[in-house]
Amino acid sequence: MQFRSLLFVPGDRPDRFPKAMASATDALILDLEDSVSPGNKEAAREAVNQSLQAERIKPVLVRVNPRPSGLMEADLQAVLASGPDGIVLPKAEGAADIAYVLELMGDKTVPILPIATETPAALFEMGSYREVSAHLCGLTWGAEDLPAATGASTAREEDGRYTPPYEWVRSLALFGAHAAGVQAIETVFPDIRNVDGLSAYASRARRDGFTAMMAIHPAQCEPINQAFTPTPEEIQAARAIVEAFEAQPNAGVLQVNGKMVDAPHLHQARNVLSLAGAAET
Repeated sequence: MQFRSLLFVPGDRPDRFPKAMASATDALILDLEDSVSPGNKEAAREAVNQSLQAERIKPVLVRVNPRPSGLMEADLQAVLASGPDGIVLPKAEGAADIAYVLELMGDKTVPILPIATETPAALFEMGSYREVSAHLCGLTWGAEDLPAATGASTAREEDGRYTPPYEWVRSLALFGAHAAGVQAIETVFPDIRNVDGLSAYASRARRDGFTAMMAIHPAQCEPINQAFTPTPEEIQAARAIVEAFEAQPNAGVLQVNGKMVDAPHLHQARNVLSLAGAAET
C-alpha cells in the first residue's frame, strides 16, 4: 500500500462511512480511539466490523486504542476477522509495541501504522522501527498528545508554526520513517476551513520528505492529494534522469538538460516517480 491521503472517520459514526469512502482520500482510518467516547467503544467496534465486511473500493485501516488503555485486545478481536487493510497504533513506543500487537494478531497479521511521537518515551525508541519495518505500512506522528503528556501549553506558535521542541519531534518522525524504509506520513491540519493553509502545510510536508498526510475532513483530501502528486514537469525531469542513468549504468555523474546529476539526484528522481505511481493508482 502506498498513500497520499488517509482520512480519519469516527468509528461510532457509520453514517459517515459511505461519504468518506466516496471522497478523494486514498485510504480510510476508522477510529476506535480519541474520537469515540468511552461509552461508545463497543458500538464503534460493531460498526467498524460491519463496515469492514462491506465492499471496499480503497484500503480501510482501523485505529485501535493504545496498549496502556486495556482496550486494544478487544478492539483487535472485534475487527481482525473482517480483514482490515492495516492497524493504526496510537501512542506507539517502538519495536516492542509492534511485537506486542503482532502477538495479539496471531495468524491474522496485517500491516501496522504507528503514531510514533505521542509519549515522551516514544521519542527515544524511534530508531527501533527499523527492526520491524517488514510489518509496517508507514510511520506518522502527532502534535496533540505529547504536549498534554509534558504539560506544554501548546505545540504551536501564534502563527500556526510548531514551536522548536515540536519541530524537532516532527523531524524525528520524518527521519525515523525513512530509516525504517517506510512511508513518512505527516500529521493532521486541524483548521478544516483554511484551505490555503492546508495546501501550504501539505506542500511543505512533501518538500521536507513526507510522502503522505492524514486528514480529518473529506474536503481536505483533494488538496492533500494535489500536494503529494508530482507535476508533469517534475515527472518529465525525473524520467530524464532515470533514463540517462539506465543508458549509462556505469556512470557516476551525468549531464541532463544542462545540469550535472549524480546518485542523490537519481534517488530523488525515483522518489518522484514512485509518488507519481501512487497517484495513478
